[in-house]
Amino acid sequence: MKACIRGAAVVMTAISTAVALTACGHDAGNGSGGGNNLTIGLLLPDAATSRWETQDTPLLTKKITELCHGCTVEHVNAKGDVATQQEQMDSMITRGVDAIVLVAVDARSLGVAVKKAHAAGIPVIAYDRLSEGPISGYASFDGEEVGRLQGRALLKAMGDKARTGAIVMMNGDPSDPNAVAFKKGALSVLNGRVKIGKAYDILQWRPETANLDMSAAISALGVSTIHGVYAANDGLAAGSISALKANKVAPLPPVTGQDAELGALRRIVAGDQYMTVYKPFAPEASAAAAMAVAAARHESLDRIATDKVRTRDGRTVPAAMLTPVSVTVGDIKNTLVKDGVYTIRQICTPQLAAACGKAGLT
Repeated sequence: MKACIRGAAVVMTAISTAVALTACGHDAGNGSGGGNNLTIGLLLPDAATSRWETQDTPLLTKKITELCHGCTVEHVNAKGDVATQQEQMDSMITRGVDAIVLVAVDARSLGVAVKKAHAAGIPVIAYDRLSEGPISGYASFDGEEVGRLQGRALLKAMGDKARTGAIVMMNGDPSDPNAVAFKKGALSVLNGRVKIGKAYDILQWRPETANLDMSAAISALGVSTIHGVYAANDGLAAGSISALKANKVAPLPPVTGQDAELGALRRIVAGDQYMTVYKPFAPEASAAAAMAVAAARHESLDRIATDKVRTRDGRTVPAAMLTPVSVTVGDIKNTLVKDGVYTIRQICTPQLAAACGKAGLT
């Protein structure tokens, strides 16, 4: 855990150094080739996952405007619709923004729009999800490691029941490259160690779909058979837990998650959800913001993005790849509270007072 947090700190230091160098070199610049009178487009994929609006948008906007005092951030949300996001990309291209930070609804479908942006001289920074097309940079986390963390935590929580029961897998949208990586990482841990009774791929990461699929799994497998739930993110965990409770499953089996949403932390404190994966949003947003500003100024990203990723078309692009952190109830105070993501007061509602006291959240 400490190694993971130190890794994030090292990345933040590298980003800060690169940012300082970038800013120093362009104090007096102007125009689209360098300077501060720039427009950065921010395209988000959906409203179902709360992090996009509550965490990523303010962090990205703050960092971009810190690096580029005269920069404007234009933020839109596709609300899970591919066609809407394609139209939003076209609008950004037509208006001539200087760079785009993109979280693709569907990585493959947005590849054409990324090509259009590239042809128009507008660099695209893929954020959190690796989009297809000629992107200029990428900021994210090791997706397979996220899945491995979830798989290991689930097996630990199940204990001996892993040998006798079954789990239900609630995987993310297969059109999202991250979901594919999460699933691959989780299966590398779970295969051969536990029976997978049912597995679902949840389109657009919809919690309501996870709720319906979990109810179907309960009907097919029986209440007594389900000893664990692999949920790829906190929204799918919420939908799954709601279905388990509605079907009178007690005690609840351990349920994984990801994104460290406030609701998930409350469920973890209450004992309804076993774990989540914390992906420190600040260093991710800082990396993407620094890349977007540098790209808009037509500067190299090499000082900011010290890693490399290979895209589907075989290109190698600069990347900042960060380390995810597994969080159970005993880790909340030393991770999310310590990092200032949430306060104990935000997490510990009056109904959770006793549970928070037991968890050391005082």
